[in-house]
Amino acid sequence: MRLTSALFAMAALLPEGVAAQSASDRAALDSVDRYVRAELERQRIPGMSVAVLRGDSILLSRGYGFANLEHRVPATDSTIYQSGSVGKQFTSAAIVTLAREGKLGLDDPIRKYLPEAPSGWARITVRHLLTHTSGVPDYTADLVDFRRDYTEEDLAKLYARLHLDFQPGTTWSYSNTGYALLGFIMRRVTGRFYGEYLKERVFEPLGMRTARVISERDIVPNRAAGYELVDGEIRNQAWVSPSLNTTADGSLYLTVNDMARWAIGLNHARVPDSIGLAQSWTPVRLNDGGTYPYGFGWRLDDQRGHPRIGHGGSWQGFRTSIQRYPEYALTVIALANLDAARPEVVTTTIAGILEPALLPPHLLPPSAGGPPEPIERLLADLAAGKAQGKLAPGLRTFASKSVREEWGRSIASVTHWENLGCDTVGERGISRLGTSIERICYARGTGADSRLLVSVAYGRGWQPAEVDSYEY
Repeated sequence: MRLTSALFAMAALLPEGVAAQSASDRAALDSVDRYVRAELERQRIPGMSVAVLRGDSILLSRGYGFANLEHRVPATDSTIYQSGSVGKQFTSAAIVTLAREGKLGLDDPIRKYLPEAPSGWARITVRHLLTHTSGVPDYTADLVDFRRDYTEEDLAKLYARLHLDFQPGTTWSYSNTGYALLGFIMRRVTGRFYGEYLKERVFEPLGMRTARVISERDIVPNRAAGYELVDGEIRNQAWVSPSLNTTADGSLYLTVNDMARWAIGLNHARVPDSIGLAQSWTPVRLNDGGTYPYGFGWRLDDQRGHPRIGHGGSWQGFRTSIQRYPEYALTVIALANLDAARPEVVTTTIAGILEPALLPPHLLPPSAGGPPEPIERLLADLAAGKAQGKLAPGLRTFASKSVREEWGRSIASVTHWENLGCDTVGERGISRLGTSIERICYARGTGADSRLLVSVAYGRGWQPAEVDSYEY
């Protein structure tokens, strides 16, 4: 559903905004309010701001807890948080817009714009960077000194030392480096810093009045402090050099009001346009013909079999999440100022409160039904490298040694498993890594310090096609 511009103007003016609510939404929002307050206490989050939209109508825009503990400043809907990787969707929107204007090509080799890139990167395209399929690994503290200032040229030369983890387009692996490179490409194409381009072409047209690139030097009203949980105690965020807080992999300041205006702009395909947005929300196709559920700066997932378009972010004492549910015209946004916060759990649970069909799987009761092989046994075999023969081809390719090791670490502290049943989704057209999905099944793992939800998507004959997990 979409409001007229006049109705939206009225909705946008309501403080701590409740606009155009149905009776059912009002009742659900009371539950949302209680839930968020409980999660702040459970997760020990100093402050969080939340926005909920139904179509263009802002149902909720509110802060909880404290933006700054030292000065006891309450969090509000105007509190400014660091974006983390939620900022990638703005970088991708800018790149797609430049492509739509003919100023670059998505399938151009990146060495056209970054000639300092090594010859081993010759097959990497702009599209590969957008979709995390380039093979360029994440930069690490071994490569970059986070307390040193660098120019863009310095960083480009540093990143050019990296050897590819895999050949472009063969698999998917998240790479902040790739998005930092996209920011450098934007300057080479436009002659301008990527943050200036975002301000002119994205933030100002959409009315995102306080969105901007991070700056510790500037006076930034309503800026939240970021916090880390260290040995059970809350501490101020670690300091990072200013130049490393200006790269295009997620160095933005945002409020939930800014994000609400962004969501409304997406509803109307303002930036990028409808063709660019369709490209951004199409799963990347790998060289073998299979797909991975990631587009351009957006993860393209499902929640209980219903489409979910979203992204999370984590950086320097902040965690963020935006989730969109197109079947329900629902968008949920949460920005938090603690590195250990889990705002994606908050956003997905809020969606389930508003729409019971979206109840996140970690809240399901134990079930007698489930896959023929218990999920915990599949995970153990995956971690040990003993499951390759029973996996669907796409998952077999994706389950590299590093991925298997990560699964092993995630289940190491789990001491108890509960089967939570399955959703039958064969008629919903869900595909994962080239396999049509018939069922998605869930298991909950707990330990002394572990609360893990694992979902496994199965093709025909109970063949595992995707394994996903999150902590809650």
